[in-house]
Amino acid sequence: MADNPPDGHDMRHWTTRQRAAFGKAARAAAPRSSHSEFASGPGRPDPLEIIEKQSASRLPDLVPVRYGRMSESPFRFYRGAAGVMASDLAGTPTTGLRTQLCGDAHMLNFRLLASPERRLMFDINDFDETLPGPWEWDVKRLAASLVIAGRANGFSAKERAAIVRAGVRSYRESMRTFAGLGNLAVWYAQFDVDRVRDRFAADLSARGRERWAQAVAKARAHDTLQVFDKLTHVVDGRRRIISDPPLITRLEDLLPDDRRGAVEQQIRTLIAHYGETLQSDRRFLLQQYRVADMARKVVGVGSVGTRCWIVLLLGKDDEDPLFLQAKEADESVLAPHVGNSAYRTQGERVVAGQRLMQATSDIFLGWERAEGIDGRRRDFYVRQLRDWKWVAAAEDMVPRGMRTFGELCGATLARAHARSGDRVAIAAYLGGGDSFDRALVVFAEHYADQNERDHQALVDAVRTGRLPAEAA
Repeated sequence: MADNPPDGHDMRHWTTRQRAAFGKAARAAAPRSSHSEFASGPGRPDPLEIIEKQSASRLPDLVPVRYGRMSESPFRFYRGAAGVMASDLAGTPTTGLRTQLCGDAHMLNFRLLASPERRLMFDINDFDETLPGPWEWDVKRLAASLVIAGRANGFSAKERAAIVRAGVRSYRESMRTFAGLGNLAVWYAQFDVDRVRDRFAADLSARGRERWAQAVAKARAHDTLQVFDKLTHVVDGRRRIISDPPLITRLEDLLPDDRRGAVEQQIRTLIAHYGETLQSDRRFLLQQYRVADMARKVVGVGSVGTRCWIVLLLGKDDEDPLFLQAKEADESVLAPHVGNSAYRTQGERVVAGQRLMQATSDIFLGWERAEGIDGRRRDFYVRQLRDWKWVAAAEDMVPRGMRTFGELCGATLARAHARSGDRVAIAAYLGGGDSFDRALVVFAEHYADQNERDHQALVDAVRTGRLPAEAA
């Protein structure tokens, strides 16, 4: 038996007993209680320099929007600072067991999504930073996000501790359940709305159950036709995307006439070529649509400034829409700490990670490398825009509701990690006690303190003029 395999996949043909033994043995090098550790020493990289380095490759006119959004609150800063946390996590204890990481597993990147069979699922949504790495990093990012959101809502330290313990316990216990299942059973596991209701509804108050029902109804209403009605109108008898700069900007408002045609053709080519990365039946479906219009879109918090296009396609007639989003994929913030992607393009990295971690993915999820008007080739991934999606409003949660939501996120993250990592070894490492749960309560509070200091540094940099900020 190898002494120190570089990742959990090397153990996939070991016996269950050998894998469990390896997991338990990892406690010697990284005791479960050691995961409480976080201290920012004098050698810690400047978080603003990390953020500025990311901004250097982004659209200059949108960088102030990014800083403006991140400066609004500690939680918004946290959402945009995955690169900062990746740098911090690189110095924390790890077991040496690896999974496919989301890379940005904060609580608002878990949401309701549509499956290809038109079933509503709860799953992870954002994979811009996905790469194989230490499984602990995703769990720690989730735990810290729960504390930061809890502080924003005025929850007490005791309430926040209960929320984090519940979320991490859910991860641990779910991983132990998955460790007892066969490979296919793990692969087929998913959290549709019926299973979520059956498993978690009893933990919610009557008001909480009512809000969950409203969320399910809202997600189902957020389909392609709803987006079509909201984002388009008829101009001279033709469907056009409504411009709402800087959030949504049509090409004619973005570029002069002599440059617009080239960009339009490049986006058309991107959509046509990306279809080659789809399954043959889905490629056949895509080919039945024609590109009708396009616009640049500002997305998220951490992603602001990346190149993102929304493309309106029409099928049978002008009332048969398909909205696609083509989003730039850059190097993962994890790469300097866990190694480069094995894939040829960053778009394929994102898509491969998403398909591996999600229970079921968008039928139009694919990737392409495209040349821009500046002559540079950039990587993109493409998916449907807002098809049956709902994201929680953390600011509306009470402690009981956030605790239940954290449990759901923890179980979902465990399912995603169980597909790609050694679930038996991880479960054996975690064990049946709550040592790891309690350690992450301490870690999450310490990291929330650091996040508040980093957020204040950004606010100060904006106030003094070091960094430009713009509300949008």
